[in-house]
Amino acid sequence: MNPYVLSTLLISLGLGTTLTFMSSHWLLAWMGLEINTLAIIPLMAQKHHPRAVEATTKYFLIQATAAAMILFAATTNAWINGQWDINQMSHPIPSSITMTALALKIGLAPLHLWLPEVMQGITLTTGLILSTWQKLAPLALIMQTANNAHPHLLTLLALTSTLIGGWGGLNQTQLRKILAYSSIAHLGWMILVSQMAPKMTLLALITYIIMTTATFLTLNNINSTKTVTLTHAWTKAPALAALTCLLLLSLGGLPPLTGFMPKWLIIQELANQGLALTATIIALTALISLYFYLRLTHALALTLSPQTTNATTPWRSPTKQPTLALSLTTVMATCLLPMTPTIFTLIT
Repeated sequence: MNPYVLSTLLISLGLGTTLTFMSSHWLLAWMGLEINTLAIIPLMAQKHHPRAVEATTKYFLIQATAAAMILFAATTNAWINGQWDINQMSHPIPSSITMTALALKIGLAPLHLWLPEVMQGITLTTGLILSTWQKLAPLALIMQTANNAHPHLLTLLALTSTLIGGWGGLNQTQLRKILAYSSIAHLGWMILVSQMAPKMTLLALITYIIMTTATFLTLNNINSTKTVTLTHAWTKAPALAALTCLLLLSLGGLPPLTGFMPKWLIIQELANQGLALTATIIALTALISLYFYLRLTHALALTLSPQTTNATTPWRSPTKQPTLALSLTTVMATCLLPMTPTIFTLIT
């Protein structure tokens, strides 16, 4: 892609997200979401592959539907209350429609069916943008409207997302689909605590972005898009393969890695709010997600791919050099748990 075009699209992504962040009017927030959608579509379709075009078309249709629902809900709220302010959506009908539309936009279950298919059709780099940056603007709107939403609706979306996010990844062999289901599960944790402790939602989001960025950059570095190709990783980059195991376990929330921190604090907050049953359910669903992370770790560390004498040796294939971003995110995704007391003091 032309560097000038790429720069324009990336600047538009930043502009759309910033516009939604800074808006208190529904029309401006909707405009920011639309700029975001239109900016990422050329990035998704740049390979001109049938799967990429299919994924781009699905993404556009889903995002257009969600945007239309948001505009309808905002107009209905203005008709009922005479307010276009995001924080003034007090009527239950437009509030529920808005929350459903935002859930569709970011891929919360049971409105998640488009996300794994879209992720499978795009490159790892574009998948990284879709899994991290494209979640920021809708999540900002969810955090602003969570207090006016029905708590049972948020809890249902959150628990369904954590369950399906774990369950859906069990029988997958495509790494991009596994990371899509991982995204669904992590979003469930964020949504569950958004009403009672928005700062913990922000902490979970930042931790998720760090871990997902490190994972995508690692997979891009070792050119792996399937589980079977992970078995070649140790011959190309042994140290990076070992660190990838830690990254995957951190995504699963296994102590003493960084991914354990937000789950620990969220379960503690749920217990403090008297929601022991909800905390128990979401902790059990985390075990389902941990299974497929352990399966990937097994493929990386304990499986040797069968080689024939005619096969090209993996260490002779071209490899990419680790970057500064990969090094920083890998360290942060594995070593931030000792900072938990300091972070907890800052967010409380």
